[in-house]
Amino acid sequence: MNTQTHFAQPTVVAKQTLTPQQIFRKQVAGESLHPGVSDSVHRHVLTVLVENTLDALNRVANLFSQRGFNLESVSMGEAKDPSLRRMTIVTIGNDRIIAQVIRQLNNLIDTIEVEDVTLHDHVERELCLVQVRCSALERPVLISVVDIFRATVVNITPDSLTFEVTGPPAKINAFIGMMRDYDVLEVARSGRVAMRRELAFEH
Repeated sequence: MNTQTHFAQPTVVAKQTLTPQQIFRKQVAGESLHPGVSDSVHRHVLTVLVENTLDALNRVANLFSQRGFNLESVSMGEAKDPSLRRMTIVTIGNDRIIAQVIRQLNNLIDTIEVEDVTLHDHVERELCLVQVRCSALERPVLISVVDIFRATVVNITPDSLTFEVTGPPAKINAFIGMMRDYDVLEVARSGRVAMRRELAFEH
């Protein structure tokens, strides 16, 4: 009786090799260099310096709408130079999408400079107004709670209080979360403003 031993044949996995040109194009587009590996999605904060024209904000809004980019928030105000406006845009996407957003923003006629400050040490701030229904008896307790967040009372009526709080988004989210234990009537958020942080003792 002959006994034959069969061994499993090793599985050959085809390895895709990329040319230097393909690697360069993928890096420029923000795409993953590994096949089958999806890019992770992150929130990015972009600062955009544009000319002070009436159509600048409209062009940015139309860009996000037409391209299907995610626009979480946008704020716009005067820059150091009165002829320019500074925009802070918060968008969500993978590396490829964010690279496309930056490239398309740079192509707009009004754009002077685009920077992704998420990649650097930066400062973020946001303004939030929260109106809460409360009686005269509830006011001392409610004010003691908001004092922890260094919020200020900006309006008072016989049956409501309106608070103003500023800070990074995490602080704003925590403040709104605490206010949900009460009867929140209205919330208004300004959207983020951001600027790179210059470290005095950076080595």
